[in-house]
Amino acid sequence: MTHRLLTLLFCLLMPYELIADDLSDDISVALTQRSGQYTAMSQQIWQWAELGYQETLSSTLLQSHLEDSGFRIEAGVADIPTSFIATFGAGEPIIAFLAEYDALPNASQSASPKHDPLEPGSAGHACGHNLFGVGAAAAAVSVKNWMQKSATPTGTIRVYGTPAEEGGAGKAYMVREGLFDDVDIAIHWHPGDNNVALPGTTLANRSAKFRFQGVASHAAAAPEKGRSALDGVEAMNHMVNMLREQVPATTRIHYTITQGGSAPNVVPNFAESFYYVRSPSPEALLDIWKRVEDAARGASIGTSTTVDWEVIHGTYNILPNVTLAKVMDQSLKTFGGINYTQEEQNFAEKIVKTYLKEPRLKLGSEKTSVPFSENIVKSSGSSDVGDVSWMAPTVGVMTATWVPGTAPHSWQSTAASGMSIGHKGMFLAAKSMALTSIKLLQNPELIEQARREWEDRRGIDFNYEPLLGEREPALDYRQ
Repeated sequence: MTHRLLTLLFCLLMPYELIADDLSDDISVALTQRSGQYTAMSQQIWQWAELGYQETLSSTLLQSHLEDSGFRIEAGVADIPTSFIATFGAGEPIIAFLAEYDALPNASQSASPKHDPLEPGSAGHACGHNLFGVGAAAAAVSVKNWMQKSATPTGTIRVYGTPAEEGGAGKAYMVREGLFDDVDIAIHWHPGDNNVALPGTTLANRSAKFRFQGVASHAAAAPEKGRSALDGVEAMNHMVNMLREQVPATTRIHYTITQGGSAPNVVPNFAESFYYVRSPSPEALLDIWKRVEDAARGASIGTSTTVDWEVIHGTYNILPNVTLAKVMDQSLKTFGGINYTQEEQNFAEKIVKTYLKEPRLKLGSEKTSVPFSENIVKSSGSSDVGDVSWMAPTVGVMTATWVPGTAPHSWQSTAASGMSIGHKGMFLAAKSMALTSIKLLQNPELIEQARREWEDRRGIDFNYEPLLGEREPALDYRQ
């Protein structure tokens, strides 16, 4: 028997907790050695702060690093210019790391504990995706380096560069193109204000722009000749607001009027509203969505206007996987939590004073991880990770990149994402994901167990139908 086969047999027989203990120090050392490079990359993406589908510089930076690290690059997949797939290795299992790097509009903020926009009105990384993409790349490179040194006979590591998570649903287009069909396990993470690897789910989501057409006229001299498109929008909004009483409590409906006319003395001949509808399952979401569409039709009839709508994006809920969450939780706890320097502690204390109400988490909670439970955590948010999770067993982790109590999409989260507190959380996530991936490569029975759980949750008759329909990638969805 060859040394390679002996080593493989040894890995299969040894409890993966023991293997993990031997590897955790190696992973920590390797990432520490490259911490300067990854910190600089995350800071560069934080400074660029590119919106969804416009992340040209950020995507190129990540691709260049992965290519230099030995990955094969396929750019512009699914007809999205800023997407990519970076691949190392061959054969099964195929483990995918998800990387996001889009910013949010109107979220500019300096890396300081007071509200201080760098450029008022410009974009900023208020959801920490500058850390997200770099952390995923760092984890993948760490696993690649381990694979080269180990006796792992086969295995493929992929990094999926996934644009426009913030409302653009980039992953859903990539799923629709079949780019995840052969993936065995998908791994992701997200910045946050605590360290947690619990199994969780989200709400399925669909959005659309409803556009009403009317007839313009002088609002005082000839009002009878006009038909107000804004009346159509407002009538629809009123009916949808009444609809809220007859939907499940877990439903979320929100909208904004994006165009409502140009002057009070002109009957608006065009008006537009932008709607989001969320619900725990795709089936429930589609049922409610039909009623929202009926409200639009009714508003059109009642105001003598016409209406059409364009679906902008749609995402599935995340399928939780307890098997994988256990592995990730053990990996997270192997590396501990976040320890602040005195300078970081001062920053955090100043941030806490800016909160509008008492936070649910206290300073110091960043040092530990949330105790594990098999109970599914239900989030009222949505993510295009959901679509991926219906294609392959998926696991995620959150780390304290922000001061405890910080809300996502806030100036406080932008600030922490651009300084050392954010960087420490990024490295904790990278270590946890890398160790989880190696455990799975060493223990194929875990992958099989995760797949059985995934199939039970998804159902044997599942057929993926994208909630965003057949539309092309909405590269101008914010316009």
